[in-house]
Amino acid sequence: MTTTVALWALATCLVVIGTIGLALPAMPGAPLLFGGLVIAAWVEDFQYVGTAPLIFMGVLAALTYVVDIGAGAMGAKKFGASRLAMIGAGIGAIVGGIFLGIPGILLGPFCGALCGEIYNQRGLKEAGLSGLGATLGLLVGTLGKLIIAMIMVATFAVLRFS
Repeated sequence: MTTTVALWALATCLVVIGTIGLALPAMPGAPLLFGGLVIAAWVEDFQYVGTAPLIFMGVLAALTYVVDIGAGAMGAKKFGASRLAMIGAGIGAIVGGIFLGIPGILLGPFCGALCGEIYNQRGLKEAGLSGLGATLGLLVGTLGKLIIAMIMVATFAVLRFS
């Protein structure tokens, strides 16, 4: 009984931390979320949530990385960002998130893309547009990852509680 409660607590913590981690760069949100769901299924001997749904949720967890990279790149590219600006946006998101928290997550990609474009000797207007595109791409990617997380949790909940 005590072990079951501890495993449920661990599963719940992993799901919560994983979901939060989807919005923070440099934190493996999808694997943590998926791990929590696997532990929750395991606690009940996979009676309610079996192999096929877990494979589905694992594919969704992997899809979060595709969404994240794709949205950021498309947002930056849509506003004319160079390769250096996109690299700068990624570095800026990680550094900003680590040192400044939520404001850094929003400002980091902008500043990183801006620096990448200035280093690439593009004008301030182009650099600013690239930064804006990178930031919008990051926000769209984060929204997409959170939607995927909701689908994962909802799939688990429907199977478990129906």
